[in-house]
Amino acid sequence: MGTSRSGILALEDGSVFRGKAFGAAKTVVGEAVFNTSMTGYQEILTDPSYYAQIVTMTASQIGNYGITADDEESDGPKVSAFVIRDLSPVSSNWRSQMSLPEYLEKHGIPGLSGIDTRALTKRLRVDGAMKACLSTEDLSDEEAVKRAKEWPGLIGVDYVKDVTCKASYHFDPEGKISKPFSIPGTTLNKHTRPEKVFKVAAFDFGAKRSIFKRLHNHGFDVHVVPATATAEEVKALKPDALFLSNGPGDPAAVTYAHKTVSELMPHYPTFGICLGHQIITHALGAKTIKLKFGHRGGNQPVKNIETGNVAITAQNHGFASTREEIEKCGGVVTELNLNDETVAGLRHKELPIFSVQYHPEAAPGPNDADPLFTQFYDMVAQAHKASA
Repeated sequence: MGTSRSGILALEDGSVFRGKAFGAAKTVVGEAVFNTSMTGYQEILTDPSYYAQIVTMTASQIGNYGITADDEESDGPKVSAFVIRDLSPVSSNWRSQMSLPEYLEKHGIPGLSGIDTRALTKRLRVDGAMKACLSTEDLSDEEAVKRAKEWPGLIGVDYVKDVTCKASYHFDPEGKISKPFSIPGTTLNKHTRPEKVFKVAAFDFGAKRSIFKRLHNHGFDVHVVPATATAEEVKALKPDALFLSNGPGDPAAVTYAHKTVSELMPHYPTFGICLGHQIITHALGAKTIKLKFGHRGGNQPVKNIETGNVAITAQNHGFASTREEIEKCGGVVTELNLNDETVAGLRHKELPIFSVQYHPEAAPGPNDADPLFTQFYDMVAQAHKASA
């Protein structure tokens, strides 16, 4: 697993980090960000929300449990590149099918190990997420910095079109994919699906598969539609509810989604997460702003200001909704991120609509926010009963 190749990470401010190359021999550009999760590197690699980003892990050793196809959140890695402190020399897990370097090489993703990730993370926290160039080829410091500076960045760019599904499809109608992982003879992940099933039209803005699995297990018949689906196409499915997924890029850039969702919201109970939350924000008439370095990790504290409850959540976003505008546009801010008090949840004052700025499916964890799927089901059931 070892390699003698060298590589470089250069930031737009002129900072240069040299390390050991692994994965593909390639030069890429993207936004340099960091993730504070202790586990789940495969879920992070395959989360479409990281499209066009060079992700640094703050956990000291990565790769120790290898890669398994069952844990992929999409069809392969979506990050532009991967940066770590220490690459584990072994993949020690009974589910492992290949090593991390083999996986990245197979999918054409470059990686760097041996980087001072503490210094890099501090630089990004102090100065903010930056444009970057990572190369595992023969590239000079000067050329790498030049390419980082020339990359146009994320603001105003629609990356959803690069990761959304190409056509509508029925997700796991027989329940084979969604079956929770469990150990025979234990009660681990034992879950009973409700008898009454509701049809949900789930917008794929770059969704993780675990989200659709959780929807299925909580009593929904999941029909996935592309980000570009029109209101008429969604209505033709005759759904009981709408779900808006996570996804990459600037939420302000997907104006077609703002329009479609604004047309549909008055007619269906709606639940949005991450980019879906931000699209609801725009559909209401409010705005989103770019955060300095964003929230990325499975250890983000969120407080529900209506109940006083605090949950530890998994987050992955670089933009946030503006609180004052939400409250002027018929919304109520329900949750705040306790690290910086940015908006972490909202609901509509009158319509059955709510959203959160985090991942309630939280693969690989934590599971504090899983009850939100039950809340969504109950909301849809109540609306269905009222219209009967």
